[in-house]
Amino acid sequence: MHNLIVCNDLFMSATAVLDPMLCFAVYSAERRIGQVYRELLAPHGLSYTQYLVLIALWEDGELAVGRIGELLGLDSGTLSPLLKRLEARGLLTRSRSARDERMVAVALTETGLALRDELADVPRCLGERLGTTREQAAALVQALGALVP
Repeated sequence: MHNLIVCNDLFMSATAVLDPMLCFAVYSAERRIGQVYRELLAPHGLSYTQYLVLIALWEDGELAVGRIGELLGLDSGTLSPLLKRLEARGLLTRSRSARDERMVAVALTETGLALRDELADVPRCLGERLGTTREQAAALVQALGALVP
């Protein structure tokens, strides 16, 4: 006898093969995308999460640590050491706000800003290595975005 999981009047055997399962497809895609990002970012000594911080700063110029955490879904225990490493590499600065000393502002240095040009091809290279077009990637982003509140 199979264990059944009931969800919205749909029945799925708990012993079903993994391939048609949404969770396994997302998990497999995340692993593959992570692998490609590691390969693309390794020559620059960056992790994927560090790359995301840089993207946020390239877009907005200067951000509060709390705002970066909100954007990336990271807590301060994860974000603070990450920012410290980027600061030690000379890619960004952290400074206390003169108006509110509880707030720490993060800004790119010239070196961090220049890295934007060096990494400009990362999205295109990712698409090439995954064998996906911009349109396919945009459709995936839209579909997955609908799953996240």
